[in-house]
Amino acid sequence: MKQEVLEPEILSYSPCRYGASRVLFRGPRKRLDQPYLAFLGGTETYGKFVEKPFPTLVEKAMRQTCVNFGCVNGGIDAFVNDATVMDICKNAELTIVQVMGANLLSNRFFTVHSRRNDRFLQASTVLKAIYHDVDFSDFSFTRHMLGALQNKSIERFETVVNELREAWMARMHRLLDQIGENTVLFWFSESEPSDEPWSASLNQMQVDPLFITKEMIDKLRPMVKDVIIAQPSRDALKRGTNGMIYPASQKRAAHEMLGVECHKEAAAALIPKIRDHLYTI
Repeated sequence: MKQEVLEPEILSYSPCRYGASRVLFRGPRKRLDQPYLAFLGGTETYGKFVEKPFPTLVEKAMRQTCVNFGCVNGGIDAFVNDATVMDICKNAELTIVQVMGANLLSNRFFTVHSRRNDRFLQASTVLKAIYHDVDFSDFSFTRHMLGALQNKSIERFETVVNELREAWMARMHRLLDQIGENTVLFWFSESEPSDEPWSASLNQMQVDPLFITKEMIDKLRPMVKDVIIAQPSRDALKRGTNGMIYPASQKRAAHEMLGVECHKEAAAALIPKIRDHLYTI
């Protein structure tokens, strides 16, 4: 008789909504009638497969409410048009904004899903004209689509990268304008911010946040209180999925994410900086 193989218990994220927002965020839902910190970002901020992501670790260490507005596969577009989230962040003691990729937003060349920003919806007539030899109906995800465009023509792809970067900068200005000055940018990635040409990397389409350069981050510095860098150590990366909670069917996805030790190091990078800024507010 074939024995049934049971997958391990799935981690409960206690999904919740705030106000009129349509996005389900990681819970439990936090009270907003007392001082709080807001964390805005993508899959890493959400902490998929991680029991205690860095916003939770910061909350425990600082004993101050931390609202997790991480959105799985989310980019700037998941938040910038969400009046509820923007208002909550504006009223926070401090908002920590994770730097998200330039592939996760709608632009002149293609449109993404309003909340699941990794989902490719359609190409514009401009992009179809540039890549007249590509069938865009083959794509469901932006990274897959962009990888195919890169492989088709590196020269033409430069035009796409430049557009994404311009759109990202414009969207970040709009986001930061709405949140206000009590904001810090948070870079959480295996790679440090760099101005090295994207094409110089052997696995350039796997780098996160995709297409974001050090120069782009530096241009945003006047709009924020600080830029905090958390680049996981080699030891943390070696720990891989140790301590992560995921079903067997999601093993590959888990291996592509920053693990428990990386989140601990991220919190360690954030806590002293946040304390400094709260003291000076």
